[in-house]
Amino acid sequence: MNIAVIGTGYVGLVSGTCFAETGNHVVCVDIDAEKVAKLNQGEVPIFEPGLDILFERNTRQGRLSFTVDLEGTVKKSDIIFLALPTPPGADGAADLSHVMKVAEQLSGMIERYTIVVDKSTVPVGTAEKVSAILGKKLSPDLFDVVANPEFLREGVAIDDFLKPDRVVIGVNSQKARDVMRRLYNPFVRQGNPIIFMDHRSAEMTKYAANAYLATRISFMNEIANLCEKVGANVDFVRKGIGSDNRIGKRFLFPGIGYGGSCFPKDVQALSRTAHESEYNFKILDAVMQVNELQKGTLVQKITGYLGQDLSGKKIAIWGLAFKPNTDDIREAPSLTIISELLDMGAEIHVFDPEAAENVKAVFGDRIQYAGDQYEVLPDADALAILTEWSVFRTPDFEEMKSLLKFPVIFDGRNLYDLRNMEELGFYYQSIGRDLINATS
Repeated sequence: MNIAVIGTGYVGLVSGTCFAETGNHVVCVDIDAEKVAKLNQGEVPIFEPGLDILFERNTRQGRLSFTVDLEGTVKKSDIIFLALPTPPGADGAADLSHVMKVAEQLSGMIERYTIVVDKSTVPVGTAEKVSAILGKKLSPDLFDVVANPEFLREGVAIDDFLKPDRVVIGVNSQKARDVMRRLYNPFVRQGNPIIFMDHRSAEMTKYAANAYLATRISFMNEIANLCEKVGANVDFVRKGIGSDNRIGKRFLFPGIGYGGSCFPKDVQALSRTAHESEYNFKILDAVMQVNELQKGTLVQKITGYLGQDLSGKKIAIWGLAFKPNTDDIREAPSLTIISELLDMGAEIHVFDPEAAENVKAVFGDRIQYAGDQYEVLPDADALAILTEWSVFRTPDFEEMKSLLKFPVIFDGRNLYDLRNMEELGFYYQSIGRDLINATS
């Protein structure tokens, strides 16, 4: 099929590349000419494991290309995917201005039957709004609008797209349903379902999924905080409830809060939808409140040990991205934590395998950046771990002790075994587990 993907952000680039991998001819459109030029030169602007390999193969073999020519691309396309940003506004509602602007443009460009697909995460009712805009200039037999939310996890997005748990498609015509089934059949050969439904249910499914996963994270963070107060170990609690097949073991790891491009934005947008519908979504509001408070948990532990005035104190930080295997720092807890520590006078030295350049755009020279994880440690008063990169899981603890001014670790991701840290002689505070003070 001839596919257009409008928008070359995270969703657009991964989607376009994976559609090309199954033999389709994909043209990705963006208004940023400089970005398009770099993409056509083979530069991948995001870090996502495996993306560079598929990108290189499909551009080299001519199935994947990039352009600023929207009209020329539209006229050649069977399916147009809208992978446009829908950032939260001041009130938490998703900003649909990009989607609506492109829909208006498409209404003057489509000349033959074309399927327009909302791939972006959009509020309930968006497909109908897009249909209404297209219908102002186009005959109903020239287009169908489909709601096809993505369920990509950053860090494993290629596997998620090529081998999805399920494909959700909101559609209101048999013709569009048949085309979308043919498009996605290569991705579900192992038997995972393509689930067809109405537009509004498909749009709600995406928000409901992310809101539920965010709820699990906030719930476990609350359990972890309670564990610290009553002397329980959240690791045991997590394993105990995760083995219940009604619950499952995923998204039960406590920490310093969720971040990224999906959970914060989608939870806010769903909460806003509830308020607009005059429904008091108490659980969802609590999820957001807990998550915001959780980002400060590690700062409280640090100041509880070092004091409220951190002037003259050097704090080393491992991990900046909101999760491992990505360079994404959108809504990352690290940004909040670093800001609070800087306000208290701390000297901050950071290392992240991929996200340092993105953080540099936020903090500039207010913090120091290192080329490897041990470079941040010399004479540091404490180490704070904010992202669970694999490279941090089995470090050289003896080298760490020799470099740190004091063997003090504040672990926001519960990477290390408590008994091991005690034997190694560290002061070690994590989330929802006993304090280890082997230095006293």
